[in-house]
Amino acid sequence: MKILHIICATLMAVAFASCDEHRDFPDTAMKTCDILCTDGKVVRFEEVKSQNKTPIAVVFYVNQNEDIQGTGYAVYLKDIEPFAYSDSLGMKHNTSADIAAFDGNGNTHAMYSTGTSPAASAVFDMWQYGQSAYIPSVAQIKLLYQARSAVNTYIRKCGGDVIPDNPDECWYWTSTEVKDQETAKAWLYSLASGALQETPKTQAHKVRPIITLYN
Repeated sequence: MKILHIICATLMAVAFASCDEHRDFPDTAMKTCDILCTDGKVVRFEEVKSQNKTPIAVVFYVNQNEDIQGTGYAVYLKDIEPFAYSDSLGMKHNTSADIAAFDGNGNTHAMYSTGTSPAASAVFDMWQYGQSAYIPSVAQIKLLYQARSAVNTYIRKCGGDVIPDNPDECWYWTSTEVKDQETAKAWLYSLASGALQETPKTQAHKVRPIITLYN
């Protein structure tokens, strides 16, 4: 019986010691409004300065959909000045033309490979840090629209171009061509209202590049 008491006392001591040694570990999971930096790391905004990092984009979507590639999306801090989707009419750019597809990366590569897309060329020119920026598809830019209010706070804090709500400045190219009219039109999207508009490819409009994250 004495041995049993000793064993019980020992087990209780171990249990109490385990409780005393409990530690709260920081939540390191990626969240909306985290910051993508030029070194490829995603950190909380407060860590950008403390770790001497340079911000380049803001996380606007954390992936929980098995049909979407990567762990999430981040939007770049700056707009790209207005460019035409295509330098002429009459040519397909071989995008999916699917407004429900999360395929802006593939679309942008298809646009660029034709050698006739000023907008795609402008996005490729910004790859100075190695990140694969691209023009969002319709489905992807809709996700950005849904997160714009929260994301704008951190875009502003990082010194970027906030997503505008001015009706004259809110229209952006998507990389998605209009189905059955691929030689002439692509979709333009309002980040102020969520409106979608068929637009001749030779018109010049802004681009807001995004990137797929794999953190």
